[in-house]
Amino acid sequence: MKAAVRKWQKVREFALGLPEAIEEFPWGPEDRVVKVNKKIFVFLGNADGPQSPGLSVKLKDEALHGHAMTYPGAEPTGYGLGRAGWVSLPLDGKDAPAADVLCEWVEESYRTVALKRHIRELDARTGSDG
Repeated sequence: MKAAVRKWQKVREFALGLPEAIEEFPWGPEDRVVKVNKKIFVFLGNADGPQSPGLSVKLKDEALHGHAMTYPGAEPTGYGLGRAGWVSLPLDGKDAPAADVLCEWVEESYRTVALKRHIRELDARTGSDG
C-alpha cells in the first residue's frame, strides 16, 4: 500500500502542476478532485483512508481508454461517468499502472476539459505541438 500512496502523491503533484489546475474537495475531505476551468479532470479520492488509493480520469481517445481498461481492477467510473469515457483505476498491486503512465492519462484527461490557452501553455512548457 505504501507504493500505491507514493504513486498517488506523484500523480497528484503532476496534476496540480498543470496550467491553472486547482484542488478542491466538493463532497468532503475524502473526495479530492483536481480541476481546470471549473471542470474536473481527475478524481483522486484520498490516500489516507482505509482503502487503497485509486483515481479516475477521462480518456476520450479510444486506444488510451482501451489500454487503461486492461489493468486489473480497472472499470468504468460510476454515476454514469463511464459512458463519457471515465475510467477508475486502483493504484495498488504489482500489475497496477506505473506513475508515469497514470500521469500521461491525467494529462490526456486535462486536455479534454482545458481551454485552448491552457493547452497552448502546456505545450509551450513541454515543447510539444499538441
